[in-house]
Amino acid sequence: MNNEIIEVKRDDLRELYQVLTNYPAISKEQVKNEMHKVFGEDTFKPKDIMERVKTFEDACRELGEDHPFVRAYNGYASNIHEDNKNDTDILAYLKLRIICTALNEGWEPQFTEDEWRYYPWFILWTEDELSEKSDEWKTDRHLISTGKHQTGYAGLASAGSNSAPSLTTAYFGSRLCLKSNTLAVYCGKQFINIWADFCLIRKK
Repeated sequence: MNNEIIEVKRDDLRELYQVLTNYPAISKEQVKNEMHKVFGEDTFKPKDIMERVKTFEDACRELGEDHPFVRAYNGYASNIHEDNKNDTDILAYLKLRIICTALNEGWEPQFTEDEWRYYPWFILWTEDELSEKSDEWKTDRHLISTGKHQTGYAGLASAGSNSAPSLTTAYFGSRLCLKSNTLAVYCGKQFINIWADFCLIRKK
């Protein structure tokens, strides 16, 4: 239990009391604004970053509009046409580095010998392969819908070939690594459609 002490000026508390007791004239939004004004908005934010960042917009708010990654995304997104599918993967990457940075809460990889870094890990399953799996296996976080990329396959992968297409491997840039396994799993599942845009070519 968090027993953090918050200092509040008496005049501010009295003003808040006057506003909040003006029911039913006051709206829910006004209550939130008044509470934030007196106690500070951060006081009411969930401590767990996974509770605070559930959407791309949440991640942008977490970093702030002046963060270089947020400015870069806004600048790029404002100069392209919405129906330009050639930019889908670029926009997805710009979004993912904002999301990963927000989830990491200031942590950055140092690439030291003893450092652990984590990434969402995806694999591509064919229909034949999936037919051999049990329903229990399928529902135990193994399959995630990729939305607009959904075809005869479930899941997604980043594949590289070396002499033959049977050799596959996945790589992620250092800006997309996360500080814990829990965050990597959460990021992969919560933002699966953005990861799909980054890794896959959308069927026209």
